[in-house]
Amino acid sequence: MQKRFKKFLGRYKNLDQVYVLPYRSYGTYSHLYVKGRVLDNEPLHIVKDQSIWKTIKNTWKQFDSFEIPDAKMQLIVKDKVDLNGITNDEGYFLFDKTIEENLSEHADKEGWLNYQVYYKEELSAKTELINHPAEGEFLVPPVDAEYGVISDIDDTILQTGVTSFLKLRLLKNSLLTNAYERIPFKGAPGLYQKMHEGITGESKNPIFYLSNSPWNLYEYLKLFLDHNGFPKGPILLRDFVTPFDRSLKPEKPHKQKEITNILNTYPDMKFILIGDSGEHDASIYTDIAAQYSDRILAIYLRSVKHKKRMDRVRSLIDNFDTVPVLLAENSSEALKHARENNFIK
Repeated sequence: MQKRFKKFLGRYKNLDQVYVLPYRSYGTYSHLYVKGRVLDNEPLHIVKDQSIWKTIKNTWKQFDSFEIPDAKMQLIVKDKVDLNGITNDEGYFLFDKTIEENLSEHADKEGWLNYQVYYKEELSAKTELINHPAEGEFLVPPVDAEYGVISDIDDTILQTGVTSFLKLRLLKNSLLTNAYERIPFKGAPGLYQKMHEGITGESKNPIFYLSNSPWNLYEYLKLFLDHNGFPKGPILLRDFVTPFDRSLKPEKPHKQKEITNILNTYPDMKFILIGDSGEHDASIYTDIAAQYSDRILAIYLRSVKHKKRMDRVRSLIDNFDTVPVLLAENSSEALKHARENNFIK
């Protein structure tokens, strides 16, 4: 109740914890883009054998967040970067800056760069500073990457049940199922690993994961991807919008905006787009392909069992010949197409 009262007042003075959570992000050798959040919360603890009650508590905890606004932050990349910033009203920090130094010099063979984020505000004697400094990862794709992959998460690699009756399966999967128990679509991790390795098999092609889920689910989705053996990649979510939010809505859907940002960040890289036929991926991806016809190698859409949506998707792609579009029943069909087109060995 004390936290709720402080949140109601709008600012924090006596913090219980300070938890800095950096998100996996991406950039170039000369441009750094790092986002994260600072909360008066404990880290999310998800274990394999937790009870359904613990799962429900974790779900509630992800959305019952206590953000720390107006906090001074510092980002350091060894021998390269020392930046200062401040969190916004929702506790998010963002470091978006062009760098004179070559960031890729400290990256590993897959392009991942480590950095540290420090909380710079004074703390009371009772405040616990968790995981300090916070360690984050930032992707600078290698110059010899063959192509990149931009993939939806929901109902593309993680079954959510978005097309189920009254979305009951979506609610069950999202709210009542442990991340360790969520099962990816059969063959999906292997398909993505093959694309990550590409033709040479050297694990350099970047994978970007998109979802319309809010940032509150970042730790949950990161755990799901890592636990199931998907290639490590930036995870791009969106701000949580409440019914009372009166801010201006973006001109473009979240996924379209993020894909455009990635394409503009890497103007010399070609991409494969992967999504599903259940929501709006087909129209967003074909619009992107029409606009960047020389940049999109192929579009893969996983079929969903929903007749009206499948009919709508087929009407979009039947006469679309700008780039190859595969409506796949399973990962094996996408794997076969990728091999036939020399995307993988």
